[in-house]
Amino acid sequence: MPRPTLNDIARELGYSKNTISLALRGSSQIPPATRERIRAAADRLGYQPNAVVSQLMAQLRSSRTRHLQAKLALVNANLDITAFRTHPTIPTYVEGCEARAARLGYSFDRFWLHDPQLSIERWIRILNTRAIKGIVLVGLMDTNHLPDVLQPLWARFPTVVTGVRTRNPALSFCCVDHHNLALTAFERALELGYERPALVIDDVIDALVERRFSAGYFTAQRMLPPQRHIPLFSQMSGGDRAQRFRAWLDTHRPDVVFTLYNNVLSWLKAAGMRVPQDVAVIQLEWRASRPDIAGMNQHNFVTGEAAVDMVVSQIHNNDTGIQEFPRATLIGATWVDGSSAPPREACATAPAQTDP
Repeated sequence: MPRPTLNDIARELGYSKNTISLALRGSSQIPPATRERIRAAADRLGYQPNAVVSQLMAQLRSSRTRHLQAKLALVNANLDITAFRTHPTIPTYVEGCEARAARLGYSFDRFWLHDPQLSIERWIRILNTRAIKGIVLVGLMDTNHLPDVLQPLWARFPTVVTGVRTRNPALSFCCVDHHNLALTAFERALELGYERPALVIDDVIDALVERRFSAGYFTAQRMLPPQRHIPLFSQMSGGDRAQRFRAWLDTHRPDVVFTLYNNVLSWLKAAGMRVPQDVAVIQLEWRASRPDIAGMNQHNFVTGEAAVDMVVSQIHNNDTGIQEFPRATLIGATWVDGSSAPPREACATAPAQTDP
């Protein structure tokens, strides 16, 4: 049996080979929790480093003079100025960006897209003065339209957006493959024996990603007979949303729900439904903070890494952010087991989930 390699661990966890290598060397570029997860996977797979190769690489690294090629701008595009620290998912993008930039010899200066003190003239002056060569935008959550006044910025500097595809201007972007994610989650639910899958998605979020969540869901529904098709629930705003959700639930009786939102667990409990005994739950954005909830790992860390690769490529090719043919890099999501969605026949004896 061949000995497991770094590539095997990378495929298992959905990280890049570079990330796996850095984590196993204890690099501070990789967050502690990520390092521990990678080490645990390496132990489980029986990975053993090649001593000769490890010694050679250590000698090469120690003899290499470290220098920074240039600076990049890491721009918080979220309306919340603290999103890089406090948002549930954005910090993982940031970690991936910074780890990859450091690996390539770049450093980041941080900015806030909505800083009222930064006029377009000041943006350009600061970036030029600091010799910043490219821009990575992280955190767009409410809109895919960038401020019109900043158009000259993208026209001057290589720019890549993470998470969503922007419009007017359409910039190169890197994000999870939302359509395939929803399709894969649906297929996995059917493999587990569920017969009436349903999607709970905020219409604003679905529109932000050009309805690729719902498109994947409706595409997957075609595998089922029409009588098992359930309309999505997208009325996520308003004070009576929990009541509207319960009416939808009573009408359509799904046996598994796909969602992005932890509060769906509370709504199910309020409706007298136990998870997973009565309704299973699958998160479309799996989070390490709730490992008991089954779902799809979007690998935001890898998205951050890939965004840096893209902007560095633009720098090397003397491209600006606004291109005739913007590029897209889609990151594949992977399934993560959890007790909120066991095989259907095991639901009756599974432990009930608690509120978030």
